[in-house]
Amino acid sequence: MVVAAIGLIDRLTEIIGRVISWLTLIMVFLVVTVVVMRYFLEMGSIALQELVTYIHAMVFMLGIAFTLKRGGHVRVDIFYRDFPAQRKALVDLLGGLFFLIPVTLLIFVTSWDYVAASWAITETSAENNGLPFIYLLKTLMLIMPGMLLLQGIAEVLKSGLILSGRGPTEHETVGPIL
Repeated sequence: MVVAAIGLIDRLTEIIGRVISWLTLIMVFLVVTVVVMRYFLEMGSIALQELVTYIHAMVFMLGIAFTLKRGGHVRVDIFYRDFPAQRKALVDLLGGLFFLIPVTLLIFVTSWDYVAASWAITETSAENNGLPFIYLLKTLMLIMPGMLLLQGIAEVLKSGLILSGRGPTEHETVGPIL
């Protein structure tokens, strides 16, 4: 049951992460388009510039759980890197329980009213030709901690399995997709 839940969360995170990673290519194309339009065609587009900002926010906020799953977050591993699997699992378990999960819950709870207020007025860009979807962008402030919380729970469960002797000897950083 626990292993199945971990696998489901890992697969979901992996799929979302891979889809989101393609947005970086789209973002580069849009930035090049903005630069060409501005400096060679002498015209600009506020909506296009805002779209780049939206995509940038999506890449970071929706990719954070994927980065956690892949072990890509910054950690001070002066000692950690030389720890045996059991000790790494203990550090990861405690870090997840006492830091990651509480912080994601805090972000979610403190963002709720801010996002709800934006939805209540269907907030739009302050710019004349800007995008009318600020409330959707702000919704990422709830989706991000939700996804990070799910992946954090999976990582805590993986660490628990390792500590109980029922898990792999090292954390799996990349799992199979479907």
